[in-house]
Amino acid sequence: MGQMIAIVGRPNVGKSTLFNRLTQTRSAIVDETAGTTRDRQYGKVDWVGKEFSIVDTGGWVVNSEDIFEGEINKQVQVAIEQADEILFVVDAMNGVTDLDDHVAEILRKSKKPVLLVANKVDSNDWLYNVPEFYKLGLGDPIPVSAVNGSGTGDLLDEVVAKLPPVDEDEQAKLENLPKFAIVGRPNAGKSSLINAFIGEDRHIVTDIAGTTRDSIYTRYNKFGFDFYLVDTAGIRKKNKVTEDIEYYSVIRSIRAIEAADVCILMIDATRGIETQDVNIFSLIQKNKKGLVVCVNKWDLVENKSQEAIRTFETAIRNRFAPFTDFPIIFTSTLTKQRIYKVLETAVDVYNNRKRIVPTSQLNTVMQEVIAAYPPPSNKGKFIKIKYVTMLKDAPIPTFIFFCNLPQWVKEPYRRYLENQIRERWDFRGTPINIFMREK
Repeated sequence: MGQMIAIVGRPNVGKSTLFNRLTQTRSAIVDETAGTTRDRQYGKVDWVGKEFSIVDTGGWVVNSEDIFEGEINKQVQVAIEQADEILFVVDAMNGVTDLDDHVAEILRKSKKPVLLVANKVDSNDWLYNVPEFYKLGLGDPIPVSAVNGSGTGDLLDEVVAKLPPVDEDEQAKLENLPKFAIVGRPNAGKSSLINAFIGEDRHIVTDIAGTTRDSIYTRYNKFGFDFYLVDTAGIRKKNKVTEDIEYYSVIRSIRAIEAADVCILMIDATRGIETQDVNIFSLIQKNKKGLVVCVNKWDLVENKSQEAIRTFETAIRNRFAPFTDFPIIFTSTLTKQRIYKVLETAVDVYNNRKRIVPTSQLNTVMQEVIAAYPPPSNKGKFIKIKYVTMLKDAPIPTFIFFCNLPQWVKEPYRRYLENQIRERWDFRGTPINIFMREK
């Protein structure tokens, strides 16, 4: 389970430019999956073998130009609550402002590691302004230029050095059982679903306080199921009613999604699919997690005909395309309708993630599929796919196709191969990887 870094700071100090600069170091390694480009506020970084995610808190704000103190406070609070480490960005061209002082004060009181990043040191002339930031009381300011990238390597070294250690034994204990996270917009019924699962019999539940982060794993063994429910800080603290503004619920979902194998995404049947649902879906996609969609509050819907169900399902798949091969379950946490179906299905999806198709069977079937519709030739060159195999220890099903010209195989053809694989074997609910390699 990776760790999370949050970027905070007042508007126009270059937070999103810094975010893009830090996360693009990874673009060479990771496929930019179709449809994930719109969430530019969340990304993953792999620096000297340490993987962590970065969230630009300001990026979730709807109209970030006219932010006042209250908005910044909320961003900083959510960062303190959710992140393992905070990057506080200030502007070396403008020096310290009142708002910077204000943010620094909140951060000094928090117990989280903070790195002070002096941005816009675009040439050496601006270095002379950096010492002014010492008065914020947050240690050495690290000069960077998000625009041209200078100083960002040193910054990432510092980030990695300050990350709290992960408890390996704890991780190993958790590895063997499936981990499910229940995510969704506020009021979609997440807590009710957790309570419906756990029921009154609290004694069958053992809570493990999360490793260095605040995720709580609830071991759940009942009715023949045995798994962990991942619950991030904030769900159970009923007394601390903060305004759970829509966009912060996304940041709160990140931790749970990263920690899980399969995500149960709850959608409110009375409200249909909203942008927020799509945002959370794209986080699940970006992390390549299994997915079960749970349409809750079905008891409140007037028309429950088969046709109404089909219409709703089609609408969901259309909004989440191109990934459409996932189960959708209509539930009511109130009447406990199909609650256990959700768990059974999550277990199925978990097993699908682990499915390995024997190589001989895979080749027999896929050679026919390829013969029926070979890859289109490119500039008179013909692509020959000779052999296919699955990686044994991949986090999700990963198929390697060996061919003579891997770089010529384009997205539409990969999608064809993926659809053919899904038609023949059960990979419902899990993303799959398809790689072309030279033989």
